[in-house]
Amino acid sequence: MTTLVIAEHNNEQLKDATLHTVAAALALSNGVDILVAGENARAVADAAREIAGVGRVLLIEAPHLADGLAENVATQVVALAKDYSHVFFAATAAGKSIAPRVAAKLDSSQISDVVAVDSLDTFQRPIYAGNAIATVQSSDSVIVATIRATAFDAAKDGGNVSVDEMTALPDSGLSSLVRREIVKSDRPDLTAARVVVSGGRGLGSAENFALLDPLAEKLGAAIGASRAAVDLGYAANDLQVGQTGKIVAPELYLAVGISGAIQHLAGMKDSRVIVAVNKDADAPIFGVSDYGLVGDLFEVVPQLIEAL
Repeated sequence: MTTLVIAEHNNEQLKDATLHTVAAALALSNGVDILVAGENARAVADAAREIAGVGRVLLIEAPHLADGLAENVATQVVALAKDYSHVFFAATAAGKSIAPRVAAKLDSSQISDVVAVDSLDTFQRPIYAGNAIATVQSSDSVIVATIRATAFDAAKDGGNVSVDEMTALPDSGLSSLVRREIVKSDRPDLTAARVVVSGGRGLGSAENFALLDPLAEKLGAAIGASRAAVDLGYAANDLQVGQTGKIVAPELYLAVGISGAIQHLAGMKDSRVIVAVNKDADAPIFGVSDYGLVGDLFEVVPQLIEAL
């Protein structure tokens, strides 16, 4: 049977996480369909139909699907799931909200944060903050899983399949959107950036955290933060990188004043090149970094900016 991938989007653009989820589904070699549920989301469906390897795009549009409310999207997915062997979501805030609802309705055991596909029923996922990898085998009739985007290359363009429009099920009436607060930034999205500059407790204050701005500007980087920096109010919590924050795997990760707690390492250790700046030569961050500089960040960062 076929895998159903649930597209993540904002009704205008298909998010990159969907491409990585499709790549994981293609590894099963049993066919891939994509569901686009939203309102006025035809542009998203048109983008999805151009992904290489996709067999069909299902488009369901209705006003109550415009905001991607988990209850309403889950209802649509459950109604379609009987025709599929697998249902894949990106392991994002949205995917992690919808997938458990779908799994519960289907009486399936959800597999979270899949990082490798071994076979049709066997997958790998990190446990113990990424310090070990568990191999999980499922006998569920419909396997529901969330896919860690950083573990798979994005699916390529080159497809040209049909878009099948389907009738939406009624509004569940269980929830409604009250308010959405969107942080606007000229910087790249943290989870999709090629370069990430992250700051930690060592910066000492929110004012000092701003020292990273010109460095990120020079590198065209997104800014991240450790949980300690977020908890102390140095940075907004949407910048948090780690086990309880965002998982990133950029080409370059620059950690400034971050000691390297295990929870933080779980969110960035798959980065291609890791550079660490810390005054403590025994900081755990140096254990995973490709390049480490022991020094006072208040001297090093200005010198680095000047050199760049």
